[in-house]
Amino acid sequence: MNNSKVLNTLTQDTNNSHLPSHKLSLLLTLALFWWINSNYSNPLLLSLGAGSIMLVLYIAQKMDVIDHESQPIHLSINMPGYVLWLTKEVILSNISVVKHIWLGNKSISPTLTTIDTRQCTDINKVIYANSITLTPGTVAIDLIDDQLTVHALNKADIETLKTGEMDRRVRELED
Repeated sequence: MNNSKVLNTLTQDTNNSHLPSHKLSLLLTLALFWWINSNYSNPLLLSLGAGSIMLVLYIAQKMDVIDHESQPIHLSINMPGYVLWLTKEVILSNISVVKHIWLGNKSISPTLTTIDTRQCTDINKVIYANSITLTPGTVAIDLIDDQLTVHALNKADIETLKTGEMDRRVRELED
């Protein structure tokens, strides 16, 4: 057996070592989602739901799409704190947008700029861009490498993003 085959075998074993926990996470997520949407508890419907979930798991495994990005369970520990912080930011941004609507056009200063992100993984970059878009008054328009193009209703919102508080909190999700 040559060195490249050994390396490939070791790499595959390392990559697949996390799959059982990701499969279990997907199974639990699908089961919870099915139960919340149906809220049935008779045996026939429960068995049909279980069969559907098993079919989806089988197809997902055959497609080789169950991985750390499709089931980011490594983010689960820090996510509740981040969601609470983001909720507070969304509420404060809503208040700011309503204030500027009441004050009229002279109170806004629309700005389009590019900001740097220090996110290491693609999933964190997406979470960061989506978090910016979730806060009213700002929209992430484009993400190329570590450059994020953002449109903001006010220049002050861009300055707030440039302080890096949101960027830092998203990076902390990986810890």
